[in-house]
Amino acid sequence: MSRNSALIIVDVQNDFCPGGALPVTNGDTVVPVLNRYITLFEAAGLPVFATRDWHPEKTRHFKKFGGRWPEHCIQGSAGAAFHKDLNLPLNTAVVTKGDRPDEEGYSGFQGRTDSGRPLSLALKDSGIEHIYVAGLATDYCVKETVLDGLGEGFKVTVLEDAVLGVDMEPGDSKRAIEEMVERGAEAATFEKIQALMAD
Repeated sequence: MSRNSALIIVDVQNDFCPGGALPVTNGDTVVPVLNRYITLFEAAGLPVFATRDWHPEKTRHFKKFGGRWPEHCIQGSAGAAFHKDLNLPLNTAVVTKGDRPDEEGYSGFQGRTDSGRPLSLALKDSGIEHIYVAGLATDYCVKETVLDGLGEGFKVTVLEDAVLGVDMEPGDSKRAIEEMVERGAEAATFEKIQALMAD
């Protein structure tokens, strides 16, 4: 695998897991798979980025203020915290998105690191050319992050065994994977990535 690669974990937060305000069905089952990917990337000395929704209490993203979603991932709340079993490395670059009242914040590329750097520039600053994307939810924030990554000129692989979707309409997640691939992303699973790491 290229040294110019990074893992991006999208929104594995309590509110998107069972018991949360906007749960993806069985959303927490991606966590053990993600931890395996994290171990691979960390062992190879490759960076890990983790995006998070970080909504203000009042935002057009929420139904109460004209949006489509119930309140979730409110800044500083327990629901906005990363899942407790997600083994993020200490040097993980956290990317905050959706933190302004007028933002939807689906894509990680709408977010910024703790230093205020947009994700695209943070990746390019590190010489990253290929991103591996996983997390929640396939048909929303994962898809938008992948598509924006392609638009920013990155090579993108979606880790299809480490994503799960909302599926507000049956088949949304499957269609999202198909759209990502049609637009130029690759789809892969752990065994393929493990083999690439061994090369």
